[in-house]
Formats: sequence, C-alpha cells, structure tokens
Amino acid sequence: MKIAIVGAGAIGGLVGARLALAGEQVTFLVRGANLAAVRANGIRLLMGDGSEHVAGHVTATDDYAAAGPQDMVILAVKAHQLPAIVHEVPKLFGADTVVVTMQNGIPYWYFHRHGGPLAGTVVRSVDPQGLISKHITPGRVIGCVVFAAAELTAPGVIRHLEGDRFPVGELDGSHSTRVSQVAQSFGQAGFDSPVLDDIRAELWLKLWGNQAFNPISALSRATLLDICQYPATLQVVETMMREAEQVARKLGVRFSISMEQRIAAAQNVGQHKTSMLQDVEAGREPEFEAVVGSIVELGRLTQTPTPTIDSVYALSGLLARSLVERRRSGVSK
Repeated sequence: MKIAIVGAGAIGGLVGARLALAGEQVTFLVRGANLAAVRANGIRLLMGDGSEHVAGHVTATDDYAAAGPQDMVILAVKAHQLPAIVHEVPKLFGADTVVVTMQNGIPYWYFHRHGGPLAGTVVRSVDPQGLISKHITPGRVIGCVVFAAAELTAPGVIRHLEGDRFPVGELDGSHSTRVSQVAQSFGQAGFDSPVLDDIRAELWLKLWGNQAFNPISALSRATLLDICQYPATLQVVETMMREAEQVARKLGVRFSISMEQRIAAAQNVGQHKTSMLQDVEAGREPEFEAVVGSIVELGRLTQTPTPTIDSVYALSGLLARSLVERRRSGVSK
C-alpha cells in the first residue's frame, strides 16, 4: 500500500517507521532538518525495550505533487498546522484515497455524519474558515485516536515511550472495506487497531483527560503525576472533567470508564510531560484550540456552562499567543 505521512514528528515518525518496517511503501512529507535527516538515514526508531530499528527504505520530500496519489494519507501534524497545508494535501489524492486523522482534541470533521440538530456544523475553533473541510473533505476521512507516547529526540530519530493502541472508525460507524484495510495495515505494523462503531466516543475518552491535564501542565510546567498528587490542581482537573462530561452527554457521548479511572490512568503514566508542555518548553505553539477551545465552543453550541474550562482556556490562549509572538520576533524561550 502506498502511504503518505504528513509530518515526521513523534507520532508521524513512529507510525511511518513501523508501517515501512512492515513492508508498506511509505513517503514522508516533511521540511527542514527532518527532511534532510530522513533522506540521508531513514527513520531511526528507539524502542522502550532498548532495541533499535531503522526504516531505511522510505521516501522523504516536501513536494506533494511529486509524491503523487496515495492509497492512504496519514495526517500526523498538529491541528493548528492543518490550515497551512490544506492546499497541498489534495495533491496526494487519487479517486479512492483515504485520509487518517491523528490530531488531538475535537477534529474538524466532528459533525460530519453526526446526525441530530448539529449535523454538518463546522467546528470553528479548529477550522475557522472552513478551509480544511473544503480541501480535505470529511468523506475521505477515517478517524483515529492515538494512545501512544513518543518523542522526537533528533531529526529523523524517534523514541517510543509507551502505548501502541490506534483504534480507527468510519464517521458513520459502518464497518467498511476501507476502514478494515486501514486497521489491517496498522495491525501488521504491530499496532493495536480495532475498528470501532463510535470513534467519537473514543476521541472523547482521550480528550476528557487531555483538556484538563494538558493546559494545566503547560501553565504549571508540571508532569501528570505532579498534577494528580497536588490536591489543588487535582481539584481543577476534576472540575474541568465534570464540565466536559456534561458537554459530551448533550452530544450523545457516554464514557466507558469513570472519571476516577481516567485520572488514575493519567497518574499511572508517572513523571510524563504532556505534549502541550513539551511544545511550550520548546517554544512551539501548543495545540490548545483543538484540545481546550473546542470544548468551550461545543459548550456554547449545546448551551452548557463551562466556567472553569473557560478560565483555563483564557490563560492557555494568552500563553499560546505569547509563544507565537516570541517566535515571530526571534526571541528565545
């Protein structure tokens, strides 16, 4: 299968390398130092058990047209980076190309084939102008939720920290041939990739904790374990999760585990820096609109009060704006 990975960061590099090692024909769409490194050396994958693997037979390019039509396109960039590439991604499309989205938070396609009064609504916090939906049409999309942690330790070098679960699903819950093919390809690469009847519920399960832990970690510079063990921040987490749960319930989502279980799962990860904290420490814009801003937006759409989430969103927004301004002015973190 011809597979294009848009972005070769931690997750894109991990997924692309494993797919290539399993025999898929993988092309990375990357820029800068990553492009040079992957072209020269492939992707080097460092596993938690100490083993190392090199996916050397991969292609790396920054020219979408040159890559040509693919069977599968995996969007592995962050949600706020999608608008910058929406005009390029369609160059990878053939008649039957599927797009697998791996962004955190509420995705731009959330209300496509959703049913109910909000069906077809554009999530403006992640697709402000509707450009993503226009160019990467939701009809091509297979939803995917990433339950894995990895880090980019150097250009072209990925360290896998934990997790290998990548559940997938059609937006209408059907078990199509194409979603089965995606799951099979991921499974052959060593990932746990079940086909789900309700991919949105799985998105919410991850987001339920992330919308609290990620911004709190970015604002406090604390790990997951630190947040859980400090009573004041744990209380904020619980309040944000209760608010988010009310939003989710109004959208027909029911969680398969309790809030206490979701918090325990985060605590068990230990001294782990969330992806949002890693971005802040590196001076990068964090993915806060899709993770936090989207909950605020869905709260408004469902007429659900989210006062604590609103406050954390305001603080996170100021932090993100400051980071963007610093990068534009060339000021170091």
